[in-house]
Amino acid sequence: MLDKIFGWSKKKQGPAPDVLFGRYSDNNKSIAKVNRWTDADNLFKEKKFPEGIDAFFDYLRDDDAQNVVYERNGAAGRFELFQGSKIVRGSFDERELKAEVTLAKMPQPSVPVMRRLLEMNFNLYYSRFALDNDRLNMRFDSNIESANPSKLYYGFKELATKADKQDDLLVQDFSTLQRADSDHLIDIPEAEKEIKFEFLQKWIKQILDTIASLDADKFSGGISYMLLSLAYRIDYLVKPEAVLLNDLEKIPGIYFKKDDKPAVEKNRDMIDEYKKILSKPKEEIFRSLFKSKHTFAIVNPQNHKSIADSIHGANQNMVWYRDNNYPFIGIQVCEYGLAYCQYSYSLPRVITELFHLYMQVNYSDYFAALGFGDGYYDATKNQFNSQAIIDRIYEIQAKWKTKYPLMDFRTPNLRYDSMLNFNQTFTTEIEFLNMEPK
Repeated sequence: MLDKIFGWSKKKQGPAPDVLFGRYSDNNKSIAKVNRWTDADNLFKEKKFPEGIDAFFDYLRDDDAQNVVYERNGAAGRFELFQGSKIVRGSFDERELKAEVTLAKMPQPSVPVMRRLLEMNFNLYYSRFALDNDRLNMRFDSNIESANPSKLYYGFKELATKADKQDDLLVQDFSTLQRADSDHLIDIPEAEKEIKFEFLQKWIKQILDTIASLDADKFSGGISYMLLSLAYRIDYLVKPEAVLLNDLEKIPGIYFKKDDKPAVEKNRDMIDEYKKILSKPKEEIFRSLFKSKHTFAIVNPQNHKSIADSIHGANQNMVWYRDNNYPFIGIQVCEYGLAYCQYSYSLPRVITELFHLYMQVNYSDYFAALGFGDGYYDATKNQFNSQAIIDRIYEIQAKWKTKYPLMDFRTPNLRYDSMLNFNQTFTTEIEFLNMEPK
């Protein structure tokens, strides 16, 4: 009835702006794509190597992202794989397969750079660093007869993900190095960068101001939750790349590092990292905001029980903050359970789509600033657009019904009397979803 009065149920969500969110997940292959992996494996065993390589690259190709370029003529071919700021380029013939990534230019030899690369070489299983005149790169190769799908997948993944991370760090740490091979990156509009910078600053200041009003010892657990949830929120909504992404990744790394530091000290160290981000000039932040394609997730898939356990644990810990009148902290604790999974695991796309809806409800002002249509929540009136939320959940379920036929998000269980209660009921429904694939 309220939906009809306010006219929300009749409003249509307009075309979504071209804004990307979150980390790439390759845990979203269709049944047809998964079958191509089986084809590649069988063809390799039958020693039909060119056909097996065809099937392998078809498996890797994300048809939406267009992240793979592949050509074959007879027994020889060439390929390109996109991974963030880097491109893996390679070729193969009847004897061998080769691939490489350009990291940076090194006009003058540098002993510190070479020492860094020598140390990192010990942590590589499939690839290696190399120097070709003034071009610093990473390489992977294999003879065709041993280039089975698993070796190619993990070899390319190591090559692509390590190069994507190290190129910016090397250029940042060593002034002798110059950026190279980054013309494929797509710049985003200045207006979008401004909005992302504004909300990045706003969210960090909001959390730090809240923490400053709390007892650091008594609320050490809640403070940790807020600092970690903030990192996961920025990672998903702002989608930083390059140096800013590396700075952001340091924050969960501080908390989860296995040492004897108490939570109070870890919280202080995480706060210091946020203050460093706050102090960065706008132009420096802007350099880490761009669009890119990916082929590999930088994290691994987990079964749904791991997701359910994370949500359950956070919601259990939220109860104290709810019952003792700390709703803002409770909201951050509740968000942590699902946001941790989005950050740490390669999630099925259906879960990511539900998480995206969750974030659209919680951060409707951010999405409105980016130009998205009618929101799911009006903060000025504290009103949920319940029908639009339900419609979107049904739309997501219908889209993935073929792959997850037993999935049943029970929308009548959602509560709309407060953001905290909505978040708790929404995440609980995700916790109990039956995600058994077909």
